[in-house]
Amino acid sequence: MKVWYDFHIHSALSPCGDDDMTPYNIAAMAALKGLGAIALTDHNAAGNCKSLCEAGREFGLTVLSGMELETSEEVHVVMLFPSPEAAEECGRYVSARRLRVRNRPEVFGRQMYLGAHDEVLGEEEDLLITATDIGVYEVAALAKKYGGTAFPAHIDRPAHGLVQMLGDIDPAMGFRAVEISPMAPAGYAEEWKRRGYKILRNSDAHYLENINEKDVNFFETDETDPEALIALLDKR
Repeated sequence: MKVWYDFHIHSALSPCGDDDMTPYNIAAMAALKGLGAIALTDHNAAGNCKSLCEAGREFGLTVLSGMELETSEEVHVVMLFPSPEAAEECGRYVSARRLRVRNRPEVFGRQMYLGAHDEVLGEEEDLLITATDIGVYEVAALAKKYGGTAFPAHIDRPAHGLVQMLGDIDPAMGFRAVEISPMAPAGYAEEWKRRGYKILRNSDAHYLENINEKDVNFFETDETDPEALIALLDKR
């Protein structure tokens, strides 16, 4: 069967995420748009994943827990995990290796921890949109350590895209999939398909209306649990 997905969505924990990007709102919008599987990928943190998993169950969604890691090279890589607990454990490791800068909500936006029904549980005081000292060659192995997978985000974009930042993708980095943004030139995805990478077209949504519509991208699979979807992403 076809499983329509969006594996790159930000909540209000990301300072650049709209305050309306709450767990319940995200789940409701994804269901309204006909998606079957989504992933929460806030910047360098996984603190709202458990709440979105809970909200997603109310709408019959498969929810993958993750984060968008910023490497020491300032490359963005999406990491996905089979459970919020695994994502949170990795998040604690990432937190210890992240540049510490105090957030200024009036400049960067609030960073809210939220419950499944959008109750505010607290706010993150350190700015999350900073680089870590984790190199891009480390990320795939780090995700696998916690049962997950990783793929470079929006590789065609000049800001934080792996190809634009470093010039190419070295197979030794260990990635099996790449994310292509809607702004990629014609033929760009086909080039990476020829090189053996699975192509993902996610929204990188920071606003509810930007979450993928049905028909943007899908997997053909009869298994929709997080472990099965992660295995599918890892398969060449």
